[in-house]
Amino acid sequence: MATMESLIGLVNRIQRACTVLGDHGGEGSSLWEALPSVAVVGGQSSGKSSVLESIVGRDFLPRGSGIVTRRPLVLQLHKTEGGQEYAEFLHAPRKRFTDFAAVRKEIQDETDRITGKTKHISNIPIHLSIYSPHVVNLTLIDLPGLTKVAVEGQPESIVQDIENMVRSYVEKPNSIILAISPANQDIATSDAIKLARDVDPTGERTFGVLTKLDLMDKGTNAQDVLEGRSYRLQHPWVGIVNRSQADINKNVDMLDARRKEQEYFANSPDYGHLAHKMGSEYLAKLLSKHLESVIRARIPSIIALINKTIDELEAELDRLGRPIGGDAGAQLYTILDMCRAFDRIFKEHLDGGRPGGDRIYGVFDNQLPAALKKLPFDRHLSLQNVRKVISEADGYQPHLIAPEQGYRRLIDSSLSYFKGPAEASVDAVHFVLKELVRKSIGETEELKRFPSLQADIAAAANEALERFRDEGRKTVLRLVEMEASYLTVEFFRKLPTEPDNKGPNNTAPAIDRYNENHLRRIGSNVSAYIGMVCDTLRNTIPKAVVHCQVREAKRNLLNYFYAQVGSREKKQLSAMLDEDPALMEKRDGIAKKLELYKSARNEIDSVAWK
Repeated sequence: MATMESLIGLVNRIQRACTVLGDHGGEGSSLWEALPSVAVVGGQSSGKSSVLESIVGRDFLPRGSGIVTRRPLVLQLHKTEGGQEYAEFLHAPRKRFTDFAAVRKEIQDETDRITGKTKHISNIPIHLSIYSPHVVNLTLIDLPGLTKVAVEGQPESIVQDIENMVRSYVEKPNSIILAISPANQDIATSDAIKLARDVDPTGERTFGVLTKLDLMDKGTNAQDVLEGRSYRLQHPWVGIVNRSQADINKNVDMLDARRKEQEYFANSPDYGHLAHKMGSEYLAKLLSKHLESVIRARIPSIIALINKTIDELEAELDRLGRPIGGDAGAQLYTILDMCRAFDRIFKEHLDGGRPGGDRIYGVFDNQLPAALKKLPFDRHLSLQNVRKVISEADGYQPHLIAPEQGYRRLIDSSLSYFKGPAEASVDAVHFVLKELVRKSIGETEELKRFPSLQADIAAAANEALERFRDEGRKTVLRLVEMEASYLTVEFFRKLPTEPDNKGPNNTAPAIDRYNENHLRRIGSNVSAYIGMVCDTLRNTIPKAVVHCQVREAKRNLLNYFYAQVGSREKKQLSAMLDEDPALMEKRDGIAKKLELYKSARNEIDSVAWK
């Protein structure tokens, strides 16, 4: 079974690839919509930031009164095996933050860069990844706090603007809603619960979190909410005790705060019986476990969308142009050098250094025998058909001893059935070779800068494979025709002779030549002969296919292309290597993301169903 960490960590990497490609989870981002994440929703001052910091175990979010979160923060947590904790922003990919006070400042500065030092909001997200041994693999989206009134410096539309932004995230069917509500306010007035109820009326995507339990009036508690009596969700409510303002001012360590939180629930007369299901650490594990189950349910759609994205990226790569400088000799050398690199990888696939060549053996060991086994000889050599063929071959003059013309017609017509499996073997190997050409081009790093040259090599290789296929088809059909051209006489001479039951006068009527026993023996003899030929072709067809297609592909795949390229003028060579710096940069970026998507697809296949 794939571990929860491996599956969620994989989705984290895919999401990061999406954001690098510009798919930031806004409207129309179909791949993002297929990838589950946790949207954190709550009113202003509900304790959202404290909950997130408790889950992370670090003090890293901006604080203050009023609206603090003014841009969505896409927070990806990556569990590491140890080492130093650090953070990275997507907008500063080469900068690693180990000081989390600097992370807070960077969030504030990046927010101000878009919104200015105002109280306005923006739907452009900030992407932050945190790597730590103290977290679980999880993707959380911190959204601006819901509010009921605009304050000074904010437009009147701010209330609706925030709700629309939050709603755009939580209404997606793959969004898990983390609804934060303070315990010292009536749950019926909770902004987060109200919005969650609108977009998730059944409550199957909503997790309720109750903060500030330690700040409730003396003599009151939140048992009715936490035990699901006040407002029932399909998932359990989780209570959280955040750091007090005094703890924040004293810079109390977050891990110490987690321990204090556990002690609070364990020693509480109101919540002691729920202590094992309370706290930020339990909440993180609960969300991670649920996220893993959602991911498993969405795997087919995720793979379909990844494949669609890969197709789109590959199509975009094919559309990009490519110039390069240099004299004709250098250009020719570059082209031939890349062709040799491709040819080396292609041969590695065939010889076993890379996967794929084994599929050719699969054609011979599985597909060909299965196709031969399915040939309709039982129907063709049925009593009824044997009688029909023998009778038609005899014409007006019934055969005297053995119906030789009938035998030959039955054998010829039976042998013709072998043409189908023979040609299918040629086509199947041709398909494998074409696929290996495609894979080899994709795996040749030197070619990734030059899509035009990729297309030229693919076209030349496929054209050569077509020639090899034509020769292979002619050869295997020739094998079948050879079997039909000259029958193995010794086979029939060794057959037991048919007993003569008609007495010394041999006066039985001609119609006895068509009795069932006689016809059945003819069918049996022909079937035995066809079986012998089948065994022969099962061995000779692979030899012919390998000789005409596989061997030639290894030896001469690009020979014709080499001859063509060697005679081209400098202008034609330049066109093959044509690119400009802007397109080169764009192509390099897309190629890297394409590799990430392909890697993600392979990893999903390798871990999701184990």
